[in-house]
Amino acid sequence: MTRRYLLILIIFFSIPATAQKQVNKHSGVWLGYFNQTRLTDKWGIWLDLHARRTDFLDRWATQIIRPGITYYANDHLRFTLGYAYARSHPAAGLNTVRPENRLWQQVLWTSRQKRLQTQQWIRVEERFNRKIANDQLQYGYNFNFRFRYLLNLMVPLNRDFIEPNTLFFAFNDEIHINAGKEITYNVFDQNRLFFGLGYQFTKGLNVQVGYMNQFQQLPAGNRFNSNNVLRIFAFHNLDFRSKNH
Repeated sequence: MTRRYLLILIIFFSIPATAQKQVNKHSGVWLGYFNQTRLTDKWGIWLDLHARRTDFLDRWATQIIRPGITYYANDHLRFTLGYAYARSHPAAGLNTVRPENRLWQQVLWTSRQKRLQTQQWIRVEERFNRKIANDQLQYGYNFNFRFRYLLNLMVPLNRDFIEPNTLFFAFNDEIHINAGKEITYNVFDQNRLFFGLGYQFTKGLNVQVGYMNQFQQLPAGNRFNSNNVLRIFAFHNLDFRSKNH
């Protein structure tokens, strides 16, 4: 509840007092693949890929490729440093795709108890978005920081723990906060609320399917997008350490 109250306050103080709030509703489909590969006790690699469509499947919204290098403090705590390249497609009627270069740093921690598995991360991003004017790319970039916090809960439905052949309920919520001198009215960037079902096929592979609402504040401050999304994500963990692990 504390996080919800904080989110409400951020939204309230980010909107100009005299502005009329406007919420535009959209639909979409998000496909994602997440891979974490552990190479040694201490080191591994991260890769996630995203393909997003808007107006359900009508046209492209975003594509992202995000690699990283991970340091494992232990089995439940890891730190990742990475780079991401994103392509954001314009609204209907426009033609220019905006490229973005992004650096990111993350701390991720997990826990596993009977009937509950959790994952949390705090991520910091340095975003370099290419400037656009009159539907044309311009020289230079707009820069801002973005801070993200994710809480992910997974509850097994047919077993005590999530292991191969387990059906589970998945819930997660991620809040995004902007910072930087170019951020004026949209300190709150967006919130992503997801719930759905997952199936653990093997020790290292599960697929989650469900509904996500992406509620996003636009730079003007008084305009918001509420995006209702069918989200299908695959999570693939590999471990190349010796068999005694």
